[in-house]
Amino acid sequence: MSTKYVFVLGGVTSSLGKGIISASLAKLLQSRGLSVTIQKFDPYINIDPGTLNPYEHGECYVTEDGAETDLDLGHYERFLNVFTGKANNVTTGRIYRNVIEKERQGAYLGKTVQVVPHITDEIKRRMLLLGKSGKYDVVITELGGTVGDIESLPFVEAVRQLQWELEDEDCLVIHLTLVPYLNAAKELKTKPTQHSVRMLQQNGVHPDIIVCRTEHPLPAEIRKKVALFCNVKPNAVIESIDAKSIYEVPLLMVKEKLDELALRKFKLDNSLVNPPELSGWKSFLNRLFNPSHEVNIALVGKYVELQDAYKSILESFIHAGARNECKVNVHSIHSEYINESNVGDLLGTMDGILVAPGFGERGIEGKITAVKYARENKIPFLGICLGMQMAVIEFARNVLKLEDAMTTEIRTNTKNPVIDLMEDQKSLTIKGGTMRLGAYGCTIEEGSLAHAVYGKTEISERHRHRYEFNNSYAEQLGRAGLLCTGKNSDTSLVEIVEIREHPFFIGVQFHPELKSTPENPHPLFVALVKAAIKFNKRD
Repeated sequence: MSTKYVFVLGGVTSSLGKGIISASLAKLLQSRGLSVTIQKFDPYINIDPGTLNPYEHGECYVTEDGAETDLDLGHYERFLNVFTGKANNVTTGRIYRNVIEKERQGAYLGKTVQVVPHITDEIKRRMLLLGKSGKYDVVITELGGTVGDIESLPFVEAVRQLQWELEDEDCLVIHLTLVPYLNAAKELKTKPTQHSVRMLQQNGVHPDIIVCRTEHPLPAEIRKKVALFCNVKPNAVIESIDAKSIYEVPLLMVKEKLDELALRKFKLDNSLVNPPELSGWKSFLNRLFNPSHEVNIALVGKYVELQDAYKSILESFIHAGARNECKVNVHSIHSEYINESNVGDLLGTMDGILVAPGFGERGIEGKITAVKYARENKIPFLGICLGMQMAVIEFARNVLKLEDAMTTEIRTNTKNPVIDLMEDQKSLTIKGGTMRLGAYGCTIEEGSLAHAVYGKTEISERHRHRYEFNNSYAEQLGRAGLLCTGKNSDTSLVEIVEIREHPFFIGVQFHPELKSTPENPHPLFVALVKAAIKFNKRD
């Protein structure tokens, strides 16, 4: 069987959920026995999102192989339970850099290098790359941006060429648009969708399926109208109505028969014999929508104004909540506004506290104050990356009485650098790509809280940071009660710290949120929620 390619483009407005539709279709095809992967093509000129401010583009999602990628890859992994990698996220910047490097090497034999064919050929090469690996039956490509954007034009042109070059049964184009409801007129309007499809067709791309985001059900006459003016069959107009949870979308797409349309286009009728196997997914949703407990957990960070900045953490709480049959109310609290005088008011009603990752000085002292409050009041605590480092600094300051304890990221001349730059990074000045990135192993001490959480002594977790726990302080901190219970076996770098004389206090240098999925919630989040339930029910 030849590899099948699906292209998902968006129109009318951004943030309609191309990533969720792509992931939902992938989930349904996977549940019918097909091997599926998803890739994201972003039109911005950055090489990758690694140096982007979270306010600009949400969180930077790190893959197993250390790629700094778009947050949509997190959705792909959470829906498919399959790892993505460097090849799954491509930007305009990476495309142009590859072409310019080839030009400098003389690969174009002196020809004038142009957007067409050279840039579009490179885009097409990358679009087909995963399919040519032989690992996948279906490759779904999500194009970032909106049809009509100037920066997206080369990607749309590449799709046009592939729709022409590939066999008809090997290519499927899905266009996601908006059908708004005008409350004053009390009716749904299809004109934005018509114009978006027309613009797509003017660029030479003809959608096979139109998915309509809507807040109200689409009646048959609306579907027929969209089909008539957009040149598709009525059954190829799919309703994507607002759902209680993004994880409900695959089930809604089953009802709309999105997967069946795709399989028929691909002439894979054998895959239609049995319905998609979604029992595990339905079980997760049942637990999610029918909780027996409820807890309040503080998410202390400095990017809390933008929900997408901590997307994977928020999703991890959903997964862990469902596993514990618990509704987790996450309260985002800006660390910049936490101080000794108000920390009790802000965190006093919480059943758990998570101090989030981040970079830079802003909000640091507020995070340290939050850690102190969790430690002293025996509130279940999880510190992630910078959050773990703040836990070390807080303990050093307030228990060891090293009042100037700090990270050299913030204060290079501190006398007690309990957190310091990695030795091999001290001579580097280029920010992009200089961090410890991707999956690294960790050996956990038997009998520790971490060991109880994971149930094993050897784990692998993903990293994204420059600064590390300073091992020269390990013995001193350990004697006072902050134990290093997880280390990288190759480098002896500290990965996990915990306080044994506390119901649940653990800090990790890695990012557990990046490996949590609905069907396999991360054990650290599961344990934190479980501890929060116990704390909530204390006398």
